[in-house]
Amino acid sequence: MLPTLDASTEPMERIRACLQQGAPQPTPEMETQVRAILERVRTEGDHAVMEFTRQWDCSTLESLEVSEAEFEAAYQQVEGTVIMAIQHAVARVHRFHKSMRPQSWHLLEAQGGWLGQLVRPLERVGIYAPGGRAKYPSTVIMNAVPAKVAGVQEVILCTPPQQDGRVPPSVLVAAREAGVNRVFKVGGAQAIAAMAFGTETVPAVEKIVGPGNLYVALAKRLLWGVVGVDLWAGPSEVAIIADERATPAYIAADLLTQLEHGAESVGYLFTPSREVLRGTLDALATQLSQRARREILEQSLARSLAVLTRNLAEAFDLANIAAPEHLTLMVQNPVHWLSHVRNAGCVLLGDDTPQAAGDYIAGPSHTLPTGRAARFESPVSVETFLKRSSVIALSRDALHQLAPDILALAREEGFEAHAAAVQIRFSEE
Repeated sequence: MLPTLDASTEPMERIRACLQQGAPQPTPEMETQVRAILERVRTEGDHAVMEFTRQWDCSTLESLEVSEAEFEAAYQQVEGTVIMAIQHAVARVHRFHKSMRPQSWHLLEAQGGWLGQLVRPLERVGIYAPGGRAKYPSTVIMNAVPAKVAGVQEVILCTPPQQDGRVPPSVLVAAREAGVNRVFKVGGAQAIAAMAFGTETVPAVEKIVGPGNLYVALAKRLLWGVVGVDLWAGPSEVAIIADERATPAYIAADLLTQLEHGAESVGYLFTPSREVLRGTLDALATQLSQRARREILEQSLARSLAVLTRNLAEAFDLANIAAPEHLTLMVQNPVHWLSHVRNAGCVLLGDDTPQAAGDYIAGPSHTLPTGRAARFESPVSVETFLKRSSVIALSRDALHQLAPDILALAREEGFEAHAAAVQIRFSEE
C-alpha cells in the first residue's frame, strides 16, 4: 500500500530525499549493449534492424514498413467509436497547438535596419511509440499532430510489431488520422538508431520524439548531436495536492491512472488533511481490488509516497521539489494556487479534470518531462518541431552608433579581426 510520512514528525531532509530520487537510470551494462546496437545499425542498416526485430519482437517479420493494405485493414478492425474518439482527439490537439504556433517577427532599429527572428519547421521528424503488451494510439496523436501543425513535411513512426508481425490497428488508424507519412515495424534502441542514421528503408530524421523504456531513452541520449531529441521520457509520475474538501475517491482514481502504466511509475499525495489522507488510503484499497493491472499497481504504489503536510503552502513546496510529470490541484480555488506551481509538466485544476482527460483528448501533448526534468524542461509541443534563426540587418548609421561598443568588447577579448571588420567600413570617412 501507499507509504506515508508526516511532515510534523519526520525530518524534512528525509522527505526531500524521497522526492529527489528521480527516474531509474541505465546501468553500465545497458549502455554497453545500447552502444553495440547503435553501431551495428549505423554500419549494417536494415540487416541489423531486421535481425534485432526478429530476435526480440517477431521472429517471422518479412518487411519493416507498414503497407497500404495494412492501413486499410486497420480501419476495418477498429470499432467505429474508437475511430471517432481518435478523430476527436486529433481535432482538439490540433486546435490547441495551432493557437500556440510562434511566428517570425522583426523589430525596427532607431538608426535604421532591423532585428528579427526567422521561425521554420523541421523537414522530417521521427516518432517513437512503445509497443509490446500495450498499444498507444494516444502517443502517436500527441506527438504527430504538433509536428504537423508546426509544418513538418514528413513524419515517420517507429513502433515494435506484435508477435504476429502486425502493428496494433488502432495505432495505424491514429497514425493515418494524425498525418503520419510512413510507419515502420521496429522498436527499441534499434529504432532510434535507424531514425538517427537512416537505413536502406528507414529515412534519417532531424529530430526524434516519443517515450520509451530505458533502452530507448538511453539511445536517444547517446545519439543527441547526431539527431535532435525531445526529452528524457521515463516512468509515469503523478502528484496530487489536496485540501480538506477534496474527495478521496477522486484522489485514489487519479493516482491509479498514472501508476497503472508500469511498475516503476510513481505517485505522490500532499495534503494537510489527516481525514483526506485516511480516506484516500481506504479508497485505494477498494479501487485496487477492482483493477485489472493490480500487480503492477501494487508495485508502483510501493514506490510512491503520501505526505501529511503542516499546511497547504508546504504541500506546494514539496510538489515543486518532486517536479512531477502530472500535477493535480484538488483544492478550493485552484486558479489562485496555480501561481505557487513552479515545476510540473502538466497542471490539472479541480475535481472535474481527471488525469485521463490530459492523457487522451484535452489538447496539450501528453509527452511530458519526467524524472524531475520539469525543473528545466517543457512538454512536447508545436515549438518542439520548430527552429529559430536570428536575423540582423543594420544600416550604416546604426553600425556607426554601435561601433565604439563593438571595438571595446572585441579588444577586451583579444579579437583584433573583429574590431578590424568594423573599422574597415569607415576607413575612408
